[in-house]
Amino acid sequence: MFTGIVTDIGTVTAREARGDTRFRIRTTYDTASIAIGASIACSGVCLTVVQKGEDWFTVDVSAETLSRTGLGNWREGSRINLERSLRVGDELGGHIVSGHVDGVGDVTMAKPEGDSLRIEIRAPDALAAFIAEKGSITVDGVSLTVNSVDGASFGVNLIPHTQQVTTLGNLKTGDRVNLEIDTLARYVARLQQWNKPA
Repeated sequence: MFTGIVTDIGTVTAREARGDTRFRIRTTYDTASIAIGASIACSGVCLTVVQKGEDWFTVDVSAETLSRTGLGNWREGSRINLERSLRVGDELGGHIVSGHVDGVGDVTMAKPEGDSLRIEIRAPDALAAFIAEKGSITVDGVSLTVNSVDGASFGVNLIPHTQQVTTLGNLKTGDRVNLEIDTLARYVARLQQWNKPA
């Protein structure tokens, strides 16, 4: 489990086609404290550490994950948001995030609004019912508050701090982002389906 609070920006330093695709990611994390088999959210996708070095770790990504997320676009030099998994007693600063991407959204607008950056994203239609104004959503691994909703499109504002400590400050129209809907929204919608009159 994660919180959507990014704690490092990693850089892809190698991509290797094997049975799956292996990525090497440079990080400022103390890799001595990362166990082989540990989970790290990489731009919102929960991945397993399979190797590590002094300032890097590697992850294997299946064809299924590549097809359902934006990871297929990762190349050498790609910058990605990183978050280590929660430990008992950690502060829950964002919201509960599983690292299981629900869909890929398209950035339809990115423009300054005061010191913030206003981003509008078009989500897949199947996710529209789960996105609510003032609710939470995870965009490329970052916990954000939804400011507006129009059908399957929604808007968020990135304050200067978020722009500086994540990759989202570099978003532009046409970019694609990993989306994870709020876990609570998922269960509320499921309960409503079961409680419908026959």
